[in-house]
Amino acid sequence: MERVEEIKNQLQNKSAEEILQHLSDLPYDKVVFSSSFGYEDQLISHFIFSKSLKIEVFTLDTGRLFSETYSVFNSTLEKYKQAIKVYYPKTEAVEKLVSEKGPLSFYESVENRKECCFIRKVEPLKRALNGKTIWITGIRAEQSADRNELEIAEWDETNQLIKIHPLLKWTLEDVKSFISKNDIPYNSLHDKGFESIGCSPCTRAIKKGEDSRAGRWWWEDKDKKECGLHLKK
Repeated sequence: MERVEEIKNQLQNKSAEEILQHLSDLPYDKVVFSSSFGYEDQLISHFIFSKSLKIEVFTLDTGRLFSETYSVFNSTLEKYKQAIKVYYPKTEAVEKLVSEKGPLSFYESVENRKECCFIRKVEPLKRALNGKTIWITGIRAEQSADRNELEIAEWDETNQLIKIHPLLKWTLEDVKSFISKNDIPYNSLHDKGFESIGCSPCTRAIKKGEDSRAGRWWWEDKDKKECGLHLKK
C-alpha cells in the first residue's frame, strides 16, 4: 500500500521517540496507542505523556486482569496525570459465554480460547480502533518468530489502518534499562518471571530458556500463540 510505504520511508532511521513525535505531528491522522501495561507499553506511554503528544492512549480491560496490572495502571495515572481510555467487553456477550460454557472454557479447546479472546479483547479493540487511521503497538521483533518478520509500518487489513511498531528492533534489555533510568512505573509481575502479561488465567511466568511469549496460553501449540489482536490476514 502506497501510504504504508510513504510512512515507512518517513520513519526510517528515526528513534522510537522521534517516530512517536512524527506520528503526533501528522495533520490529518487519528493516531492511537494500545497499552496492556507491560514493559514496552509503559515505555511508549512515557514518551507520549512526557511530551504531551497528540496520541490517544487506550487499554482493554478484559475483566480477567492481574491485580498487579491494575496497580501499574493506577501508578501511571498518578505519575503522568493524563487519561487512559478504557474499553470493556460487552456485558451480554460475557454473560452468555460464562453462563453456557463456564468460567474456564478456554482451557478446553483452542476454539473456546479464541472465542473468549474475541469477546474480551478483539471486539472491544474493534470499537477502540473504529475511525482511527494509525495504531501504535509495543510489539518487539524478538518476542516471537512471527513478530520477527514484521516491519516498522504495516497495513492491518482486518482493522483497515496502518500499524506502527516503534520498539520493533529494541531488545528486552534495551527496554528494561530505559525504564530503570527514567523511573517509569512497571508491572511488578515482570520481577517474578512474567515477560508477556495478559489475562491472569492464561499467563504464567516463563522458564529459563523459553521465549518471552511461552507463558501465554502455555497449554497450546507454541507456534500459534496470538489472541487475535495482531494476526495477519
